[in-house]
Amino acid sequence: MSKYEPSKIEPKWQKIWEEKGLYKVDFKKKPKFYCLVMFPYPSGDKLHIGHWYNFGPIDTYARFKRMQGFNVFEPIGFDAFGLPAENYAIKTGIHPKRSTETNIKYMIKQLKQIGAMYDWSKTVNTSSPRYYKWTQWLFLQLFNNGLAYRKRSSANYCPSCKTVLANEQVADGRCERCDTQVIQKKLEQWFFKITDYAERLLSGLDKLDWPEKTKIMQRNWIGRSEGAIIKFQIANSDLQIPIFTTRADTLFGVTYLVLAPEKWQELSPKIKTKNEISISTTAQIQKYIKETEKKTYFERQFNKEKTGVFTGLYAINPVNNEKIPVWISDYVLPDYGTGAIMCVPAHDQRDFDFAIKFNLPIKQVIKNTEGENSNLEKAYEGDGTMINSGKWNGMASEKFRKEIVKWLSQKGLAEKSTQYKIRDWLISRQRYWGAPIPLVFCENCAAKIKSQKSNIKNFTKGELKNPGWIGIPEKNLPVLLPENVDFKPTGQSPLAEASQFVNTKCPKCGSPAKRETDTMDTFVCSSWYFLRYLSPNLSSDPWDNKLVAQWLPVDLYVGGAEHATMHLIYARFITMVLHDLNLIHFEEPFTRLYHQGTITHKGAKMSKSRGNVVIPDGFIKKYGSDAFRMYLMFMGPYDEGGDWSDYGIIGVWRFLNRVWNLVNSKRNKKDKKPQRGTKNKEIIRKLHQTIKRVTEDLESLRFNTAVASLMEWINLASNNLEAVDNKMLDIFLKLLAPFAPHLAEELCSYLGHQKSIFEESWPQYEIKMVVQEKITLVIQINGKVRDKIEISPKVNESEIRRIALSRPKIQSRLSGKKIKKTIYVPGRILNIVI
Repeated sequence: MSKYEPSKIEPKWQKIWEEKGLYKVDFKKKPKFYCLVMFPYPSGDKLHIGHWYNFGPIDTYARFKRMQGFNVFEPIGFDAFGLPAENYAIKTGIHPKRSTETNIKYMIKQLKQIGAMYDWSKTVNTSSPRYYKWTQWLFLQLFNNGLAYRKRSSANYCPSCKTVLANEQVADGRCERCDTQVIQKKLEQWFFKITDYAERLLSGLDKLDWPEKTKIMQRNWIGRSEGAIIKFQIANSDLQIPIFTTRADTLFGVTYLVLAPEKWQELSPKIKTKNEISISTTAQIQKYIKETEKKTYFERQFNKEKTGVFTGLYAINPVNNEKIPVWISDYVLPDYGTGAIMCVPAHDQRDFDFAIKFNLPIKQVIKNTEGENSNLEKAYEGDGTMINSGKWNGMASEKFRKEIVKWLSQKGLAEKSTQYKIRDWLISRQRYWGAPIPLVFCENCAAKIKSQKSNIKNFTKGELKNPGWIGIPEKNLPVLLPENVDFKPTGQSPLAEASQFVNTKCPKCGSPAKRETDTMDTFVCSSWYFLRYLSPNLSSDPWDNKLVAQWLPVDLYVGGAEHATMHLIYARFITMVLHDLNLIHFEEPFTRLYHQGTITHKGAKMSKSRGNVVIPDGFIKKYGSDAFRMYLMFMGPYDEGGDWSDYGIIGVWRFLNRVWNLVNSKRNKKDKKPQRGTKNKEIIRKLHQTIKRVTEDLESLRFNTAVASLMEWINLASNNLEAVDNKMLDIFLKLLAPFAPHLAEELCSYLGHQKSIFEESWPQYEIKMVVQEKITLVIQINGKVRDKIEISPKVNESEIRRIALSRPKIQSRLSGKKIKKTIYVPGRILNIVI
């Protein structure tokens, strides 16, 4: 072949790799390296550039680890259930099962074009019954052990998608899928008790090799708060309102309480006071509650305009016995803390704004020790010295915070408490394309449990906590998703209209029963898929225990940072649950995590609405897969991304052609000894330096600088052909192989290789060859460059100082001046301070 033609080379090697089974993993070999990318949604009919940016560079890393001697497992699959695939099916009018299967077939074709070393025998598809059978099994493990429960609650509801969303799926009050404004809707929903694992999810972050930004996002999402529960007595009543606070030091400044409207509805039937609430007040409260129900949690939390209504009741401040009014306001949310707050307007800005609007007292109890005392124009929220706080005046607020809780605890009015912001994982979805929840509702079993008259030992924890809801036995899984269903969204699950699916018999007692018609959040599917890859066709168990013991946790996991508070928290939670149930040996799924950056086009995030989505197919046809994936790696730091240019790929294309021409210039010629001399020595030294740089850059996933190093060497070699031999080219092609696998295989065959280059070892550099013989050292005077010298890097600081001071340029500027000190930056700068 006289010229570089990737359209011929790449299919040829993809076929050879597949026929030889080069990438089929022998799980018995050591040392293992489990390299995983987040799998794609087959919601559209094509992979776009974003997929390539995730998959191509990490395949380069996986190939590198293989050549280093690791037994690399690099699987791929499809996150096939969920709203994206269902919405695509609704748009096209094709059943989601058929459209998903079609899209997966096309995506596999595209994935093979990448040239990735995927073991295709280990592919998973979450919408396949052989997969979701075990997703249902996973649900039952949580249900049977009391970690799944059903309750009626206000949920985030998307009017466009017509389904509920978890808190993590709402961004700035809008649906993360379609950007529609989310509303609140009361529904019976299934939850996983992720809050039981809040502390472990938090503390576990300390031992993970994850990006610090992601750890911070998870810490903030979990939201641990150290504080105390303070009990406020309702005046003339036996009822106490418990309130969580992290600022017990402000108790003397509490001038009113505020309840969430939902908290009022819970407490009001229990309140028995001598002073009955007036009819007009009751009417105002009910009107306010109805208005609140129209608002989303986002609107309630971030609306600057404070609203509220006085209940007519008073509470007793436990530190000074003052009567303070009890209000209702929607800025207090029911699912944080206790759903009630103590209000200290002098020391909390939200309370301050509320107090100003409704003319409530503002009492300062902490003095700013920095000298800026509150002028009551805004709240002072920092620490300081206690004032207006009885016998504790003058005490530091940090100390008083502990003292007052201890004092109230002795009276039975306070206790230390730790609260978390994270809420339980809402997993119910009123959509069709998902894994059916494997439960039935049986009236007969519900009656047995509620009456406690018959033997209830045969019921699981989940069945006892959710009377009437009975788990499907494992032998009867999967509960198949029926195909003959109108899947267009209506607000309730389409499965509810499928009578043959709904009506069944209770597996516990044989009585008539009805199936649960909600499907599971697809994040349940992806919370455990890394376990299934090892044995995707196993029918007797969800995973092979021996392989899991050998191969998990995942060594490197790569995907978008947008999953920080969704998939990445859910996968950690499920892994911890499985560990606690003695089903796996590890608590954290992903040892090392890396986030690729975002590829933009013309400065904007790619989207179909902007018409700037780049589909790789045309570029691959013209320039080849190797050029495309290398350009993605070269365009910027991998964790930052870059802006796509239709013309930028040409530079990489030219580089690969230079490689092609260089190797072919030596092909079919006797390998004469290269010309010895300065150039030959320079090329050899540069090659060893390139080995070192590429190795170090790949270990750190710095693909762009690794490619730049390869380009530097090929430029030097191409300009000095007479000093290059095949041995050098052989080493260079091994360095190139992870980046441009097809081209490297082809050119290595030209050099006489009988086996795949990926069955060979990664090159090693000689230390003596990477040490520079000379370095350029800058000499500064008071930070300004005044001279440069070339010296050996072995010269010590005192000798460097002597040489610098002997230089004529330096002597002339130092004449008659006193040197205060010298600052030496090894190998770079000597700064003389005068």
